[in-house]
Amino acid sequence: MRYDPSRSILAGMDTSVLQARLTQMQQDYLDIMSGSKVQTASYTQGDGGKSVTYSMANIGMLTMAIRQIQAQLGLIKTPRSAIRPRF
Repeated sequence: MRYDPSRSILAGMDTSVLQARLTQMQQDYLDIMSGSKVQTASYTQGDGGKSVTYSMANIGMLTMAIRQIQAQLGLIKTPRSAIRPRF
């Protein structure tokens, strides 16, 4: 099945918004890979503890999201489907 930008969940979004988000996601990817992104942060307030965690497991999801935005913007070509003989 070929990628159809008009059927994507991102269809209708302004390209400048997608481009800005792509840039931020790529920076996040580089930060996580280089180890400069905080992996775990915790603090306690009167209403309880709060924490945020980034892990290497997030890399796969982040990579897929980056590729989807790149495909939506037409920056990468999606793989062709297999050629099958027709009878």
